[in-house]
Amino acid sequence: MNGPRINRRTLLKGIGSVTIGLPLLEEMLVSTATAAPEAAVPVRAFNVFFGLGIPAPLQTEGFRDVLEPLKPLSDKLLIMRNVDQIRCDESGINAHFDGASGAFTAEPPDGEAKSGGPSIDQVVRKAHYPNGLPTGMVPTLIGGTFFRRSRVSRYVHSYNSDGTVASTMQEKPRDLFDRVFGTIGLAGGETDVRRQRLRRSVLDSVVDQYKFYTGDNSPLGAASKARVADHLDRIREFEQRAYEMKASPKGAPSLPPRSQIAHGGPADPGGQGIDMKLEDLTTEWRLMADLYAFAIQLDRVRFGSLTFLAAGERLRIKGDYQYDGRLVYHFDDAKDQNASGDKGCSHEWWHKFSEKKKNTQLRAHAHMKMREVAYFLQRLDGAESQEANGKSILENSLITISTESGDGRHSDVKRELSGVFHAITGANGRFKTGQIMDVGAEGLDVYNTMLTAMGAKERLGPEKREMQHIDRIRA
Repeated sequence: MNGPRINRRTLLKGIGSVTIGLPLLEEMLVSTATAAPEAAVPVRAFNVFFGLGIPAPLQTEGFRDVLEPLKPLSDKLLIMRNVDQIRCDESGINAHFDGASGAFTAEPPDGEAKSGGPSIDQVVRKAHYPNGLPTGMVPTLIGGTFFRRSRVSRYVHSYNSDGTVASTMQEKPRDLFDRVFGTIGLAGGETDVRRQRLRRSVLDSVVDQYKFYTGDNSPLGAASKARVADHLDRIREFEQRAYEMKASPKGAPSLPPRSQIAHGGPADPGGQGIDMKLEDLTTEWRLMADLYAFAIQLDRVRFGSLTFLAAGERLRIKGDYQYDGRLVYHFDDAKDQNASGDKGCSHEWWHKFSEKKKNTQLRAHAHMKMREVAYFLQRLDGAESQEANGKSILENSLITISTESGDGRHSDVKRELSGVFHAITGANGRFKTGQIMDVGAEGLDVYNTMLTAMGAKERLGPEKREMQHIDRIRA
């Protein structure tokens, strides 16, 4: 295109460590004839985990029941059945933990605080950015909504080559916001950063740059100026939602009530589980998912993981669960289980799963998990996620979705760690999408095939083990 151009990685930087990426603008693009490097779609890889799993027999029903929420995205996903993670079993260790450790690594855990090897996202990151990511980016973003806290890999799903966690887990929306946008520098002797945050916005520190990009001397056209203004309004909206700030622009959306969800030790009192309103759970998760997706849209992050409920999650959920305008189920786990403490949690529906029964409660819980996973994926597939090649971020990225178990009853490793649900996106045309495939292969071979397609030379698992290529998943 003719006229002034600005770099795709242009950032607004303010006092403290505030860094705000600009949205994709027409001045950042080039024609296909010139094909400059800035027009290239960046390589990204993210792991999305949900707890407790989907029993393998229910996966055979396609989109008719628990997988229904994924149907609107079915043409952009490859759903893989019959993926075996038996090699991840560690005798004498909790099976929920084993399965969660194997998700995205295909390796058993190495103690309670390490995985047995790197995760998919970090291998891809190392292959494409061996000297580090561009300046101003968050190297790895790990976030999620979870409550079962024993053993790290129950909830963290991004690991370095030595099995250590790739970044600090952000479990509160306001912490994730700060991780992405930074913190405001102290002023006027203020020593309480949190108190200051409640009074000020990160946008206060970039106001001069904002005025430049939207003013008369801006290198941007009218459409891009308007988009920058809308973009900063979105940041302000997310900041308000995360921090519940009182001052709000005229016409801004109303803020949700303060979250009542427990974090830290109170979230997992002795493994006995906690009571949880469905609305509170999904409100917090969706804010976390919105912020995470926004960070990707701003090109602030290209690698990491997001967790919706930990492995072996213990919650006593209560509330009406609706999907597509209909009531699916009224959750009241403790009442339905006729039990208290850990025995009254939704966790127990998985232990009680039987192919000869209706499994009504388990189906409802699994359906709800897929609704919330789909919510995040859809954030990366809308108008705000369109990229220079005409595809969405969802289509261009490698997003791997998985869980801990293919059953949950603990009585048979072959049953529990076989048939573990997996789905992946197309990664800019590298993988087949639009189908449900019976892969019938070990997770290690599936993951290594994915890494080969992503241009990575590093392999997961034992060096001497001969790799079996699963070429049918490749486009």
